[in-house]
Amino acid sequence: MKKKWLLSIFTSFLLVSGFGANSTAQAATVDELTNTAKQYIGAPYKYGGTNIKTGIDCSGYTRYVFSQLGISLKRTSKEQYTQGTAVSKSDLQPGDLVFFNTSGKGVSHVGIYLGDNKFISATTSGGVEIDSLNDPYYWGSRYVGARRVAEFTTEDVEKIQAEQAKVEVKEAAIDFSIVVSRGEAAIRLAEALNLDTTDQNSPFIDVKPESKYAGATTALNKLNIFTGDSNGKFNPGSPITRGQLAKALVIAYGLELKGEPATFADVSKEHWAYEYVAILASNGIATGREDGTFGVDEYATFEHLDTFIERIKNAQ
Repeated sequence: MKKKWLLSIFTSFLLVSGFGANSTAQAATVDELTNTAKQYIGAPYKYGGTNIKTGIDCSGYTRYVFSQLGISLKRTSKEQYTQGTAVSKSDLQPGDLVFFNTSGKGVSHVGIYLGDNKFISATTSGGVEIDSLNDPYYWGSRYVGARRVAEFTTEDVEKIQAEQAKVEVKEAAIDFSIVVSRGEAAIRLAEALNLDTTDQNSPFIDVKPESKYAGATTALNKLNIFTGDSNGKFNPGSPITRGQLAKALVIAYGLELKGEPATFADVSKEHWAYEYVAILASNGIATGREDGTFGVDEYATFEHLDTFIERIKNAQ
């Protein structure tokens, strides 16, 4: 805490004295940055928005994340592109700001580089999410450049890369006979809602008409229950988290908050899923664990999904 307090004072001094616009500032660790940034995965997008809960745009998101670490960024992506120092794509480090031309009129989108060619940003289609910097379908061709507004140590970079490697290994070993994928969740939810799934013309580029997920994903997308990522993908084979499932169920069944919201140790009021988890819990659909957590970022299982749907039906 002392480090962040001193950093905040130092950053304020730079801004007031005029030296901060094109110089770098010493940041917190890579772990602190990435953990803060990933905490808001799934937060909704809103053009011009600055509220992580009700809606935030790309530059509002980067500004908010960096502010949590005592670093001040300008408001728009174009303005942020003037801060710090330019960095070549081959020299990118976690914490660098990466910029894109998504409008055809110059810099119009900004994200935070996480390492391993991944970056996180607030997108118009999927809210805050992680994407590939070299994605051939969208981001790769729209990349403009990067700026370094903070420095991180080599030890931190190596540590976060090691953690990412662990995550990749973990996801590769997921037992999908227990953990429910987005595609399977779509099928079961569409069935529970008795939706018309005859329309196989899925809006998602990774769900072809012949896919078993086509009808369900199309029907759910029409109701805005499930949306794709910024690349137009649904990612049917990816696991769905308990937080993401809570959001889908609240929207699908039009659930509203009943009484005082329950509190969970791992779901702060600033967490993007706070409202959805609170609503689900207030309706008696989901409960916490003995340690006071909800498991918001843990993968949902078929048992979770079926239990939640059954409880919703019984409550109606």
